[in-house]
Amino acid sequence: MSEVRIVAEPRTEFGKGGARRTRRAGKVPAVLYGHGQPPRHIALSQRELLHAFKTDAGTNVLLTVDLGDGTELALPKDVQRHPIKGSFEHVDLVIVRQGEKVNVDVPVVITGELHPDAILDQPNNTVSVLAPATAIPDSLTVDITGMGPGSHLTAGQLKLPDNVVLNGDPELIIALALVKPTAAQHEAGLGEAEGAESTGEAAPAESE
Repeated sequence: MSEVRIVAEPRTEFGKGGARRTRRAGKVPAVLYGHGQPPRHIALSQRELLHAFKTDAGTNVLLTVDLGDGTELALPKDVQRHPIKGSFEHVDLVIVRQGEKVNVDVPVVITGELHPDAILDQPNNTVSVLAPATAIPDSLTVDITGMGPGSHLTAGQLKLPDNVVLNGDPELIIALALVKPTAAQHEAGLGEAEGAESTGEAAPAESE
């Protein structure tokens, strides 16, 4: 698991106006809370936070938050980003302790090649696990080599690291091998589409 140190500054301005001024200064408004401590309103460097989230752990990165008067280990709980710019708007950080277990969503990485007659569908690319806060896996890898049409792989079949347990539905489908369309089926589909275009038929209007 990746661990990154990040410096926090106390934040004294609140509300929309204060948050805008914080962002204009290249900082991200954030709140640090948990373990019975009163919430601390802080500001983090936009650049440092972006660097932290670029590690293999993504938003599951363990942060050592330097508060000036001490440090706290924390995990990002809620990350809000600008819908267009992609910059960080606000971050909630939850304090964690050594040995504590937390519930997190971990990405699933698929490797290997299916049977030649199959194509892959991955309806779910993350699974929920309960893991030590200081040892959250960056990802879980599963090999689909040889899976044939109609077969599937569930969350319960994933191999988990020591001290990590599944915290979701074991029947959740992670990988599904579908029947690969034949060349004739593909050409037939194209022919139907071209035929519909040549007739000039308009799509039926939706009723109000």
